[in-house]
Amino acid sequence: MKEAEVRKRAFAMPLTSPAYPRGPYRFFHREYLIIAYRTDPDVLRTLVPEPLEVHEPIVKYEFIRMPDSTGFGDYTETGQVIPVSFRGRKGGYTHCMFLNDDPPIAGGRELWGFPKKLAQPSLRAEIDTMVGTLDYGPVRVATGTMGYKHTAADRAAIKAALEAPNFLLKIVPHVDGSPRICELVEYYLEDANYLLEKATEISWVSKNHNLK
Repeated sequence: MKEAEVRKRAFAMPLTSPAYPRGPYRFFHREYLIIAYRTDPDVLRTLVPEPLEVHEPIVKYEFIRMPDSTGFGDYTETGQVIPVSFRGRKGGYTHCMFLNDDPPIAGGRELWGFPKKLAQPSLRAEIDTMVGTLDYGPVRVATGTMGYKHTAADRAAIKAALEAPNFLLKIVPHVDGSPRICELVEYYLEDANYLLEKATEISWVSKNHNLK
């Protein structure tokens, strides 16, 4: 294969059988269960990279059903998001994520820097209760529950949360193990108004802040 052809075709690994297709990517019919809890502020500050700032000792644990994602299929993910600020703007730093589907693990890590690993999360309705779980092998790591649609969420608060920036630490190593890329990725959701009206679709765009 000629170099020009390699450059034309190369967008993900492996070259001749990419782990995920080209974008753009759309995400339909997402379901969320998010639990906010208080923790040790000193621990948070050791986990969150500068220049992000932690102001409250709060962590949001998220279970997300992803039943229809273009190119990625049907899967579930879960993980921790830490509320932070960056240059005076409030947002969320994604600390860890666990998924049960390889293409979004590979794509999320390689494209944007999502800290994704393979495990077995689930989010399902059990009669009148939503139940979220995370199993890592035979070990139950997390369990969360809430009543099924007991009250409607505040639309203004949800819209503000959807439009807030989100931050990732993208690390791509060199062949010697040193960081070839180490940058803060800022991404935010598109179509937030559409999401509030239809509750079906999310996509995102991003920009990078070099930490070297």
